[in-house]
Amino acid sequence: MKYLLPTFIVLPILEMYVLISVGSNIGAFNTILLVLLTALIGFALLRVQGFRTLINARNKLGMAQLPAEEMITGIFLAIGGALLLTPGFITDLFGLLCLVPVTRRFLLKIALTNLTGFGVVNETKGAVKKDWIEGEFDKDK
Repeated sequence: MKYLLPTFIVLPILEMYVLISVGSNIGAFNTILLVLLTALIGFALLRVQGFRTLINARNKLGMAQLPAEEMITGIFLAIGGALLLTPGFITDLFGLLCLVPVTRRFLLKIALTNLTGFGVVNETKGAVKKDWIEGEFDKDK
């Protein structure tokens, strides 16, 4: 949370610097086309990954499992999509990192290790605790 304000101050300045540098090297029109091309590629990748995540979540729900990984993947996909809609090359890079499965898993591991210290993620290792008794129930009228 303490990095949020500096990010919102520094990131637009870096984006402007990179856009001006690229624009001075390849031209303004080509820079605009390149930004649009990265947005289109990112949109296509977001669509494919989103449908794949949705199918995986449905399959887990069909097997009576909680699709926790798919929900977190959906959050990363939403963040990546928002970053790809923001014009600029730095945000496009981070957006694509959120969309590519290999880097997304790496970012997921980093996020989970940082969240375990706050008690958000509770992984149980070892035996499963059973606190129920199976049986039948008949309600008397």
